[in-house]
Amino acid sequence: MLSLLAASGAADPVYWSDLGLRPGIDLGFFTLRYYSLAYLIGVFFAWWHTSKMLKAPGAPMAQRHADDLFFYCTLGVILGGRLGYALFYTGGETGIPSAFTDFSGDGFISWKLLRLWDGGMSFHGGLAGVTLAMAYVSWRDRLNFIRVVDYVSVGVPMGMLLGRLANFVNGELWGRVTDVQWAMVFPGAGDLPRHPSQLYQAGLEGLALLIVMMLLFWKTRARYRPGLLAGVFTLGMGIARFVNEFFRQPDAQLADFAARTGLSMGQWLTIPLILTGLIVVLFALRKKPLASGTRSPA
Repeated sequence: MLSLLAASGAADPVYWSDLGLRPGIDLGFFTLRYYSLAYLIGVFFAWWHTSKMLKAPGAPMAQRHADDLFFYCTLGVILGGRLGYALFYTGGETGIPSAFTDFSGDGFISWKLLRLWDGGMSFHGGLAGVTLAMAYVSWRDRLNFIRVVDYVSVGVPMGMLLGRLANFVNGELWGRVTDVQWAMVFPGAGDLPRHPSQLYQAGLEGLALLIVMMLLFWKTRARYRPGLLAGVFTLGMGIARFVNEFFRQPDAQLADFAARTGLSMGQWLTIPLILTGLIVVLFALRKKPLASGTRSPA
């Protein structure tokens, strides 16, 4: 009986279109897209949880710093994510990313780089933007940059979780062709069943890493080892992204690149994250932990 069910599941994949999903909430005058909502909730959660962490002993900054920090981090996510996508994921015949050279359409607003509503955000670009935002606030307010990164990194996986769930709801960023029983047929991806890789990413890069980071902060003394939380996040995110890329379909314009090099663009960009995270974790574990009485600045 089990073998018959397995055979049936393999022969009859789930059709995404049958799930009745919609890309957003229709408010009448405009549609609030789930992807935008994921960004908003992710940033709010990170701010709320960081504010909660600041009330625990050992905080490296005050609430006013957190308020400013998340304003700049929001800009960093949006601008960095868009620029990163333009640099790494838009090809051009001249070798220059097309998002910087395509002015086709009706006027300046049609420039691909500005068309955020067309989609296209890079995790690596967003990470770079957030890092710059944290570096600026730390420099301006004379905060310990590494410890600021430690605290911010704890809540980031929630944004990854929500973002990948939004990708699934939108029926985008599907996986490679497969014959697993839970394979799905996505609109725009042909008639072949594919991995629902958005859910894999939501589970591994989002939920699993969020649980690890929460446990490290609230159940251990990791906060007193500068760099440990940031290193674990970077290492964990890098490994999760590298693994998930084996199931995710490479971007159409980069399929030849993945075939030539053996790895997708996402995997090549993730290798430095893995190495950086590992080095930071080892460095943090070798240093003497801070005293429990460390106080946040006024």
